[in-house]
Amino acid sequence: MDVVAPANDEGTKATVLKWCKAVGEIVAKDAPLLELETDKVTVEIPSPASGKLTEILRQAGDEVQPGEMLARLNTANADAGAAPARPAPPPERLSPSVRRLLAEHALDPGAIAGSGRDGRVTAADVVRHVDSQRRADASTRIAHTPMRKRVAAHMAASVLAAPHVTTLFEADLTRVLAHRARHAAQFERRGVHLTLTAYFIAACARALAMHRQVNATFHEDALELHADANIGIGTALGSDGLIVPVIHRAQDLSLFDLARRLGELVAAARAGKLAPADVRGGTFTISNHGVGGSLLAAPIVINQPQVAILGVGKVERRVCVLPLDGAEAIGVRSMCYLTLTIDHRALDAFQANAFLTAAVAALGEWPAD
Repeated sequence: MDVVAPANDEGTKATVLKWCKAVGEIVAKDAPLLELETDKVTVEIPSPASGKLTEILRQAGDEVQPGEMLARLNTANADAGAAPARPAPPPERLSPSVRRLLAEHALDPGAIAGSGRDGRVTAADVVRHVDSQRRADASTRIAHTPMRKRVAAHMAASVLAAPHVTTLFEADLTRVLAHRARHAAQFERRGVHLTLTAYFIAACARALAMHRQVNATFHEDALELHADANIGIGTALGSDGLIVPVIHRAQDLSLFDLARRLGELVAAARAGKLAPADVRGGTFTISNHGVGGSLLAAPIVINQPQVAILGVGKVERRVCVLPLDGAEAIGVRSMCYLTLTIDHRALDAFQANAFLTAAVAALGEWPAD
């Protein structure tokens, strides 16, 4: 039986991350056979049948296309009891933190002298080894991970395909922050952390319902308008790259449900446990770069084939001119910059400014309760 790379909605290639079985080993149906890594998630590929792994055609690090043959299984006499499986080798005596450090720095534990009990390699041993390598060569080259390579290719392709234009608005979050102060503890008691990003998702969902051309996919012959606001949230994974989990049908979710789902997706992303469905089907993206202290980022690269991406800057207390009884007054408000970067093939300033006007109004006029 042939083992092939699974199809996916985007039809994108993947990279063989590792094989869970070696040639000659017996594998049970649905047992983990190998792991594939795309630019979005790591997917465990189960064995399609019980049998012996007779040939591996793609090695770790090889890129593969959907439907490409990866390996061959001999399923003859694969019934229970037909041929006993080779006993698995004993697991390495490495703690989770040591395994993580070894994987992060692509190190062989056999190359590190262990100082632990019975010569076991400890986390401190790995750190010392890495530090010694860095001192030996201050200009160390760090190989790109498959995720970093794909992110780079995706970004370059987006800029090449779409003329990026950015419009800038300022949003007053004073009422949003007041609402969050009143309700954050209640959300926490129900196990949900209420972040400002949840408010931005809610405001965008409302604005997208009013301005559907922003919630769209660009095709050469047409602009496809989407009924559902499937909003992706740019999530940084440290030096490993960026991933965009998607909150589907955001227009139908309450603020509590948005905050809950956002927390689940971000936690899964940072733990490397996102499912393929969690990163598919996005129609609009939010990049909350303000959480890192950035006031303004423009343009932000569009997540193709979407036509727009919202950038959210750091919230600051600023002196503003405010209307007061038909006159003007000076006041201090909690403000942030919002940018909308658009694909100018699909949208013009008219649609971009109308969308941001609606989003800014939703935030600035947030209900008290």
